[in-house]
Amino acid sequence: MADISSSLNEISAIEKTSHSDVLWVIQDAGNNNHLYGLNLKGQIVKDIIVNNAENTDWEDLTSDADGNIYIGDFGNNSKKRTQFTIYKVLQPDKASSSVEAEQINFTLPKKMDSEDFESFFLHNGMFYLFSKDHKTCELIRIPNKPGHHVASYISKVKLKGKHVKVTSADISDDGTTVVLLNHDKLWKLTKYSADDFFSGTLEDFTFEHDTQKEGIYLISNNEVLITDERNKYDGGYIYRFNIK
Repeated sequence: MADISSSLNEISAIEKTSHSDVLWVIQDAGNNNHLYGLNLKGQIVKDIIVNNAENTDWEDLTSDADGNIYIGDFGNNSKKRTQFTIYKVLQPDKASSSVEAEQINFTLPKKMDSEDFESFFLHNGMFYLFSKDHKTCELIRIPNKPGHHVASYISKVKLKGKHVKVTSADISDDGTTVVLLNHDKLWKLTKYSADDFFSGTLEDFTFEHDTQKEGIYLISNNEVLITDERNKYDGGYIYRFNIK
């Protein structure tokens, strides 16, 4: 476990590319438009301003095989947004202190019940988003291509438990394991059919404490890194958690 730099109170995501050991994080709505790189002790080693991006509500990070980072600006607690954006930051490990990001914009399909998202990942050229909802979690996809898209609807599931709002997601490098995060648990999805990740086996793993956990990254099929937000009493850490 590592203590995240005290200047970052509202970490909403964590991601690592295959090009370095830097842990990339962002803060959510109301914070600046910076992408931060942390070392394994939680200290800031890189601070990149995304010049052409506004942090309307940055919620999650994902990456591709070329070392590019994608910022999901799709939080919508107010239910007032109809346009959403994913920002592509080219190889932040090599970038200077400021960058111009490419943009992928999208709207939701008409059949959606949910309008708020905090989690996504990139897999086989498609972004997969999981809704944050107290009734059901809905899954949609958007192509990883610049321009404007209408998301495609895949499926939904009713997650079990008192707290079921999904705050972050990731998929293993081999595509066989998906993890969804909540404040007091995570769900592990396996043995699914194609990209309908809700069609397979779903296991849940409960944490020993309930903090505002907002970021998850799969180190391997059986281990994750998790971040939580800092409040007056707790949080502001990077955790390792075994899901075997």
